[in-house]
Amino acid sequence: MLRRTAGVGLGALTALIEVSYLVLAAPLLVIPAARLRVFRGARRLAEAERARQQRFFDASNGDDYDGRRALQYLVPRSLTGLLALGVWVCIGAGVGAGAFYFVQLVSGQAPGGAGEGTLLDWLPVLVLGAIAIFLCGQGLIGVAGLDRRLARRFFGPSSQELLRRRVSELATTRSEVVEAVNEERRRIERDLHDGVQQRLVALGVLLGRARRADDARRAAELVRQAHEESQEALRELREVSWRVYPIALDESGLEAALESLAERATIPVDLRYALGEPSPEQATVVYFVASESVTNAAKHASANKVTIDVRQEETKLVAEITDDGCGGARVGSSGGLSGLARRVAAMDGEFSLQSPENGPTIVRVTLPCE
Repeated sequence: MLRRTAGVGLGALTALIEVSYLVLAAPLLVIPAARLRVFRGARRLAEAERARQQRFFDASNGDDYDGRRALQYLVPRSLTGLLALGVWVCIGAGVGAGAFYFVQLVSGQAPGGAGEGTLLDWLPVLVLGAIAIFLCGQGLIGVAGLDRRLARRFFGPSSQELLRRRVSELATTRSEVVEAVNEERRRIERDLHDGVQQRLVALGVLLGRARRADDARRAAELVRQAHEESQEALRELREVSWRVYPIALDESGLEAALESLAERATIPVDLRYALGEPSPEQATVVYFVASESVTNAAKHASANKVTIDVRQEETKLVAEITDDGCGGARVGSSGGLSGLARRVAAMDGEFSLQSPENGPTIVRVTLPCE
């Protein structure tokens, strides 16, 4: 509070410089050769105001403005500063009057020094003093708020700058999505090669041994083992297909897909779902974030329980996955969590991870929705 009050006071002093500059510079605007110098000087003053906003009000404003816009800003800004100066003059007068009345109160005089004073005589003065303190405080708050709004209005990025940032953001997101898709393909290839393919190779070996066996009982045993191996290969193929894309998302929706995920998990999963049916794109993102989080909790965090909470907060879809594992998870340049973060960014969403040592780990996804 003291820092912001000092910022308002400094703004009142800079307003005197700005008013003087505007008065002296106004006639020069009609001279083309001097106009650019006027704009450069206005920009220097505006930069000083930006630094004051940053230092005292923690307001970060952009520098995407020219000298003409800076000069336009100085006009209302100088008036705001003069208003702040007026508030400070009132505060100074109030402090002086308060000191005068305090001396009279301590000496036992009535307000104004007319004889001895009683509490009833001083009551109106105390009430008026309290009102004056309140009004001056509100004046400082109002001037500080008006100062910040003016800075945001004139120092904010232009429409061209916003468009440039958006194009840059979309280009980055597109490249990240492509990388996430390629990473997912490599992961599927590893799952097929290290899992299903090895099962099928073992199945072929068992069937080959069964064909060459002379003993009927030995052949029957090998066929039995081959049958078990085929069942395992089929199970792993289903798991891979679920990781690629669960058909339940299309057939029954996000809630049913998450319920199926909870049933198939190797650790207890508590599902809390308070949401209508989101768009297919949002449902896919939420499902894969939940699936990856549950897998990480079971494989790497030694968790005993996972909670999946999906809800809507105003115009945002929020999904939180919490586990009671050992923590320490990080979003690196590669890996499942980084791929999830890129998926969420592609939907203009926010991805956050809290995973201190010794847990708990909280994965939070926020997606915009109607």
